[in-house]
Amino acid sequence: MSDTRERLLDAAERLYAARGVDAVSLREILQEAGARNATAVQYHFGDRAGIVRAILARHAPEVEARRHALLDVYEDGEQGVRPLAGALVRPLAARLADESGRAYLQVWADVVNRPAPLVPVAVLDDPEDSLCRWRTLVEPLLEEDAARLHRRFTAILYASIELARRARSGPRTDDRLFTSYLIDVVAAILGAPVSPETRRLAAERDAARPVTLRGG
Repeated sequence: MSDTRERLLDAAERLYAARGVDAVSLREILQEAGARNATAVQYHFGDRAGIVRAILARHAPEVEARRHALLDVYEDGEQGVRPLAGALVRPLAARLADESGRAYLQVWADVVNRPAPLVPVAVLDDPEDSLCRWRTLVEPLLEEDAARLHRRFTAILYASIELARRARSGPRTDDRLFTSYLIDVVAAILGAPVSPETRRLAAERDAARPVTLRGG
């Protein structure tokens, strides 16, 4: 992999983590990386979404390997909501250990916490992807209404935001308590009952939708 590409990726990771993906221009990434060619970003990544994909891909092998290993343990007999909450949180929490990993967590939260995805979300339908596998294993443990109300995404979003907040606060000597408590809260999110009020409001919403939009 070229040195220029790596320097651009390092620069983008730092800037996106510090200021957010939308607040950083391609020109600023070039300047931060010390790149002389004004088209270097476009050449290596195409556009901003391409840079974000490359940042996520840089950390994906470790995250994926850790999550698949935890899901293997779950399928071999460690049942329950908390082990699945741990399989969501622990692979990401492991990235708190180094500067690049902490930057990645902030970029990941930025990508997840937006109305329209910056990068394609087809990964969630890829059976080889650990998040897709995680969602499949969680679904049978959810109430039908909880699944319909996107409880799994709520858990992913909460975990991502909390991990990014922890990452922004700088390196810590020990993240074990933070990680364990975050797993507790994610497990509570996944297992929380849907209240009668929420069921009623969801039913009213569904009834008010045009017929062609129901069941989506």
